[in-house]
Amino acid sequence: MDTANADKLMHDMRAVVIDAEELLKATAAQTGDRIEKIRAKAEGSVRAAREQLLAAGEKFETSAKAAAHDVNDQVHKHPWATAGVAAGIGLLVGLLIGRR
Repeated sequence: MDTANADKLMHDMRAVVIDAEELLKATAAQTGDRIEKIRAKAEGSVRAAREQLLAAGEKFETSAKAAAHDVNDQVHKHPWATAGVAAGIGLLVGLLIGRR
């Protein structure tokens, strides 16, 4: 799964959790055994989803930091290669912009 899809999934899951919390607040005045059981189950599900989102966010942050650290190490180990790659990318972007 690429980063854009993961970000969209995280955004969508946050929206679902927020909507579920709002629904629970809106139905707080409703009474009855069946409704109370459903509300308790929904609250548990929302709590679990929120915890999973937090854990996934922390895992994503940790892996992003590790990747950034690895890139930094490679740049420091191979500065001339990095400069060459950056110059090549700059040349390609310049050529693409120049074509328009």
